[in-house]
Amino acid sequence: MFTTAMDDHPTYGTTPEMEYYDYEDTSETPAASLALYSVTFFLGTVGNGLVIWVIGFRMRKTANTVWFLNLAIADFAFCCTLPFSIVYTALGYSWPFGNVMCKMTSGISVSTMYGSIYMLAAISFDRCLNVIAAVWARNHWTVWKATITCLIIWVLSVVLSIPYFYFRGTEQSENMTICSYNITSHQHRALTVSRFMLGFLIPIIFIISCYSIIAFRFCTFKHKSSYRPFRVIVAVILVFIVCWTPFHIFQMLELKLHQHSNEYDFAEIKWIQRGISISTNIAFFNSCLNPILYVCMCKDFQKKARESILKILESAFRDELSQSWMSSRRSTTQSECAGLEQRKNSTAVTDLFLVSTV
Repeated sequence: MFTTAMDDHPTYGTTPEMEYYDYEDTSETPAASLALYSVTFFLGTVGNGLVIWVIGFRMRKTANTVWFLNLAIADFAFCCTLPFSIVYTALGYSWPFGNVMCKMTSGISVSTMYGSIYMLAAISFDRCLNVIAAVWARNHWTVWKATITCLIIWVLSVVLSIPYFYFRGTEQSENMTICSYNITSHQHRALTVSRFMLGFLIPIIFIISCYSIIAFRFCTFKHKSSYRPFRVIVAVILVFIVCWTPFHIFQMLELKLHQHSNEYDFAEIKWIQRGISISTNIAFFNSCLNPILYVCMCKDFQKKARESILKILESAFRDELSQSWMSSRRSTTQSECAGLEQRKNSTAVTDLFLVSTV
């Protein structure tokens, strides 16, 4: 089963071909889940909203900004589904929003998961191209092509989430409405394995391959600064892997458990169910972490912490010398330095995401 916040009360269909043990949520920490959902929603919507605002309205469009804009949109869209999860959990897993919203929240959750990992894969490929074929990449990898690539990623993500739209729905159980999947064991296995392979393992292998090529290329570099432009995206990828790996592990363990449906160990069921609940919360939390990484990994963060959050985010994403910063700097010192030469070595904020020409 795909476990989202709405699946903290996991229930499968009751059709005769159903092979699953139908267990109810025995989570002992619904309050903790509610707190984490709320924190993720607040930080995720505010943080990703600011990222979308900065990249979408305050920065010059580049292929680089297109990637991170779409990554922020994916996280923002997912966070917007969390209020439904919060209400569902607070009501004791009774779904009050109807069948359509039951399908929509689940489908959006899955499509944004696919969208996020595929955007990270696209960014990794872009970085790799800029290292092994820098001139070609700068001349041919345009904003338009990056935008088309993102559109293809979104279409693919929606297509892969169609089964979750289709099988998800509401049903009555013990005088309350639940939001669950009505699927057979074979369908469950197909969804779980395909999500693990297409939404995690294969993209991660591709990403690791890209950065292995980059690392090999940089082995001959003498200056550590050559690695600096990759710090943010590598941090984002590592955080994604750390947050999502437990989720997929417990999903596969649950699948293995259901393969031995005649030998249920209720202690094992409870352990796996608790692991699914905790790992899902961790995976959800990933959606609010990227903006924090962008800010904390910005050069001279301690100094810039006095500035507005928008300026900090803008400096973290900038991919060329900050002309606006230099203009502001000159304007504030013009009256005091009217007779002096203009500084030749004035410094500016360097884009953490720009790939150096190799």
